[in-house]
Amino acid sequence: MTAVRRGAGFLWEGVDVLEYKAFDEAYRDVTRQVLFGAAQGLPWELRYFEVAAGGHTTLERHAHPHAVVVVRGRGRVLVHPEIRTVTPHDLVHVPPMTWHQFQATRDEPLGFLCLVGIERDRPIRPTEEDLGALRADPKVAEFVRL
Repeated sequence: MTAVRRGAGFLWEGVDVLEYKAFDEAYRDVTRQVLFGAAQGLPWELRYFEVAAGGHTTLERHAHPHAVVVVRGRGRVLVHPEIRTVTPHDLVHVPPMTWHQFQATRDEPLGFLCLVGIERDRPIRPTEEDLGALRADPKVAEFVRL
């Protein structure tokens, strides 16, 4: 058994705090930590994401699902077509090929654990046509950040 101690806040000893995505700039103030995964010989990754106050993840979809547990702060999430407020201990299931985006409130960070398979596809960003369809719903149009 390998034990990793939690450091200050939502950091774990020996776990790197990584840039959310190196290949995309359609997010604001998000970090990622891989807590479990290939290094432990597992077929999935358990990741901790932290969205700074006022920040947001990328609007995207992909063929693999996500299982999310909110552990810190408050925010909102789009799992198209629904937009929900989330707080600690809320569970969010993102089905395959579903547009999704997480946003932190303006006054505190939003932290969540996300479980995905190691073998997964790359995110798909919306085309202009996709954005037009998403923005046909006024609530979604107000929510989406690019």
